[in-house]
Amino acid sequence: MNTARNFWRALFGALCLTAALATVPAHAGRSCEQRPLQVWTIERSLALAERTQDALDASGAQVVLLARAGQDLTKYGLRWSHLGFAYKAPARAGEDNGRGYVWRVLHKLNHCGTAEAALYRQGLGDFFLDDLWRLEAAWVVPTREVQLKLHALLLDERRAKALHHKPYSLVSYPWSRTYQQSNQWAIETLAAALEPSVYSRERAQEWLRYQGYEPTVLHLGPFTRLGARVSAANVAFDDHPAEKRYSDRIETVTVDSVFAWLQRAGLAGSPVVLRY
Repeated sequence: MNTARNFWRALFGALCLTAALATVPAHAGRSCEQRPLQVWTIERSLALAERTQDALDASGAQVVLLARAGQDLTKYGLRWSHLGFAYKAPARAGEDNGRGYVWRVLHKLNHCGTAEAALYRQGLGDFFLDDLWRLEAAWVVPTREVQLKLHALLLDERRAKALHHKPYSLVSYPWSRTYQQSNQWAIETLAAALEPSVYSRERAQEWLRYQGYEPTVLHLGPFTRLGARVSAANVAFDDHPAEKRYSDRIETVTVDSVFAWLQRAGLAGSPVVLRY
């Protein structure tokens, strides 16, 4: 009973202490509708966070790439919508549960449907505290060498922010620097952690190509593209090559493609899926 009580106290403390790396709207990354989350949604999201925390503790990992299913993307053949780095960090005042560390998530969030985004450091509770499409979590555990390099970068605020680019498009082209969506920031930052010569987005993308990363290809017709561009400030297609755009081939970085590449490249194991 005390263990459970300590978890909820630490979790709610972590929610209150959520630290953004930039000044951003409070509900960035969540629905822009002005409606409160339902109590049952909060309870189930926090329960998912607790189960994820227990599983990550048991894994022995220092860093994992953690995903959630915030949107229904099944019509595109995708299971996960959003990716972040979950890592062990020293516990702050009021958070210590006897272990001396907590799990935090560093990830990029869009500003409530606008054309910009920022980086957040959050607890697991806040990462899942959303109107999720499915109450599931998934992660891959990188190799020990990858974890060591990633962990060092994630604890260094300057390095963690180095490749962040504010202009945002939900379907940004992986080999362009015009926009940067959340999953794209994650793998470009991974490149910077693993390769000392990566100091720019251009270098990161060159490294990812060399390492065999392959983006997801979405087949979006002209009416779909036009409707999305007109109705949403956070969707743009002008960074995509014309020959691909006009043949309805939109390439972008997805969680599913990142997980598949990490396993294929020998940088991480197979995905672990946890269902509430």
